[in-house]
Amino acid sequence: MVVCLPVTVDGAVDPSWGRAQRVAVAEVTDGVVASWKEFDVGWDALHDAEGEGAHHARLARFLLEHRVDAVAAGHMGAPMEHMLGRMGLRVALGASGDARQAALAAASGPTPE
Repeated sequence: MVVCLPVTVDGAVDPSWGRAQRVAVAEVTDGVVASWKEFDVGWDALHDAEGEGAHHARLARFLLEHRVDAVAAGHMGAPMEHMLGRMGLRVALGASGDARQAALAAASGPTPE
């Protein structure tokens, strides 16, 4: 299971998803984080540069390129949650604290319908 989540430089879950400056892509296998890669995405600066549709498309491209199965975040807007659901991704809201632990929790959550 590949999980993407917004992160701070000190390894915590960043409270923002759509305006994240940095995200991590974690591969979770057999209940452990098998790989962890962080990316400076700059979605915070890009969020208002174009319309909502273009912003959602930017995030969707990133998630598809990295073969993400689930997104963990503290919160996100309903349109973003809807888009991720339509992509068939698991969405785990309420994530906070240690980012690696949040990735593990998201990977073990229920599968989307």
